[in-house]
Amino acid sequence: MRKSQNTSVLRAFAAELKHKRGLLGINQEELAFRAGVHRSFIARVEVAETQPSLSVLFDLAKALNCSPSDLVKGVDERVQKELEASEAKSSID
Repeated sequence: MRKSQNTSVLRAFAAELKHKRGLLGINQEELAFRAGVHRSFIARVEVAETQPSLSVLFDLAKALNCSPSDLVKGVDERVQKELEASEAKSSID
């Protein structure tokens, strides 16, 4: 049975992918071409509807001119910020 997807991680990956793509000044179609995936897959990832496999994560990192560890580190930093913001909000309520 497949575990449900962590929406915080999906949102963080979506944001990091868009950010890194924006830094390169490329559109979804160009990123998809470079990574060897379909443009609609990139669109679905960027709206946090799906996540890449490990091998596609490596392909995306290469297409974004970064290492897979840099890509995952950026996602982790975004997840941690969201968690901290959520905890701060909970302590106020």
